[in-house]
Parts: sequence; structure tokens; C-alpha cells
Amino acid sequence: MTELELFRSFNEEDDLLQSSVMELFDGKSELNILEAGCGQHWPLNLGAIKYKLTGIDLDQDALAHRLHVLNDLDEAIVADLRTLDLGNRKFDVIYNAFVLEHVENAALVLDNFSRWLKPGGLIILKLPDRNSVFGFITNATPFFIHVLYHKYFLARENAGKPGFGPYPTHYDPIVSRNGIRAFCDTHGFKMREERGFGPYVIGKSMKKRLVRIVAVAVSALSLGRLPWKHNNLTYVLQKE
Repeated sequence: MTELELFRSFNEEDDLLQSSVMELFDGKSELNILEAGCGQHWPLNLGAIKYKLTGIDLDQDALAHRLHVLNDLDEAIVADLRTLDLGNRKFDVIYNAFVLEHVENAALVLDNFSRWLKPGGLIILKLPDRNSVFGFITNATPFFIHVLYHKYFLARENAGKPGFGPYPTHYDPIVSRNGIRAFCDTHGFKMREERGFGPYVIGKSMKKRLVRIVAVAVSALSLGRLPWKHNNLTYVLQKE
């Protein structure tokens, strides 16, 4: 497997994803975008591009926040991404960030994405790498530790409250570089971009230094099988 190219900042990642969507827009009057699993806000700045944004999530509180507080969704659907039937509806772009690791049988979600996407359309995926140091530690520790880490180490005061993460993780095998490559091979997708990102180890603060020390130590104990320089994977996949 080729060496993973790493993002150096959040802005670099955002620029790549936004430019990918803008390139797809060329010649279209409007894009139909699905945010499959809703975060706290729509993260991409698409400038003057006209688009309709549909959000799907199991968390009714998260959708309510998006609909009534941020008002950045055109349509909201409370449903399970594994079992939802959208009929003949098709999307130009499906955006899915940090959702698959929380889903048992996550391959069913990607199967649906393949059906819901127009030919030539894009799937944008952001997910933690289950085979990295961070994925290994997350998979090996109980959920209450994840909440404490987000609340006190990352200073996210709403961590664990309804409508806010973190959420329990399952880390199916597809949540990995090998898993996404296998999906592309079996479903007819071209991998336009595959990047890694390690925001938890970028920076000079004491917290970041501590995280790096732990990550390097765990990677060394694994004899290098668990990479430490990235914890997240970012993909732009195009349906052929």
C-alpha cells in the first residue's frame, strides 16, 4: 500500500473538499447534496454554488439543532442509514464525516451510498482509521473514557449530552484503508483522493506533546504496525 499523504491543517483539508465539489458543479444549475449523519453545522463553504442540502441522522436532537438553531438544512430525515429506502432519489454529493465508526455493519451504509449517488457523483468520507494508534486505543477503552477525554482533555463542555458526541464506536473492518479500497473495487468507484490527518498530534502545546509521546510509544510497542502520525482518513470517491 502506498504511503499516506498527510494534511498539514484543517484549512488544507477544507480547501481540497470544497474545490472537489466546486469542480463537480461546473455546468449544473444546482447540486443535490446529502449530509449522511449530521454534525453540529454544515462544514463546507461552497461560495456562490446553489445547492439543496438534505440531512439524515438517527439523533433527533442533532437534527433539531440543525433545523431550528442553525437553519442550514433544506430537509431533515430521522432514519438509520443502513435501512432507509430513498426510492429513486439520487444525489450529486454524499458527505459522511465520522459516522461509519459508530455503525455496526457499516458496509450496509456504503452500499446505500452507492445506490443513492448519481453516476459521476462524489462521496466525501471522513473517518478515523481503526488500524492507527488512535483507532486501537479507542477500540480498546470503555465508552465513558471517551466522554471524559472529550469533556476534560479536549474541553468540549457539551460532550455526552443529547445531540452532542462522542458516540459509542464499533470500528467495523471497512473503517480502514483496506476496507475503503475494497469498497471502491467492488462498487465501481475511483479513489480521487486519499489523505491522512493527525490533528491531535499537530501543535506545540503540552497536551499535544503528551499525546505524541503516548502515540509514538504505542506505535513502537506494536512494532510499527499501528501508525501514529495520523488518526483520521479523508476520501473523495467518484462513481464511475
